[in-house]
Amino acid sequence: MVVITDSSVWIDYLAGRSSPATASLAAQLSSEIVAIGDLVMMEVLRGLNEQQARQLEQQLGVLSLRPMADPVVVLRSARNYRLLRARGFTIRSAVDCLIATYCIDGGHTLLHSDRDFDPFEQHLGLRVLHP
Repeated sequence: MVVITDSSVWIDYLAGRSSPATASLAAQLSSEIVAIGDLVMMEVLRGLNEQQARQLEQQLGVLSLRPMADPVVVLRSARNYRLLRARGFTIRSAVDCLIATYCIDGGHTLLHSDRDFDPFEQHLGLRVLHP
């Protein structure tokens, strides 16, 4: 099983915030190869200064980087956004739609701490790791 960890967990982990999700990420990092999506990496790196970003890029370079937004995922993400909006859920982030759809399509499990993923789990079959 491939677990993709969302930036919401990575940011808390890197800031030293303790939660069940960050503990799960820490356990994964110490025991297995961890995959990170390119969109997740962008979200994490964009909030840092240049020196922090370079250091983190080197540290994250040992992870398995997964390209997430191919044309099929992009089109399905837009469809999923429309489906959820029609059911009364407006997803705040287009990147979250892409991440969720990538996980759904690929059969991956998502570790997150972001409420925008809940409708994907409840209505579209997103597999979520609940630590």
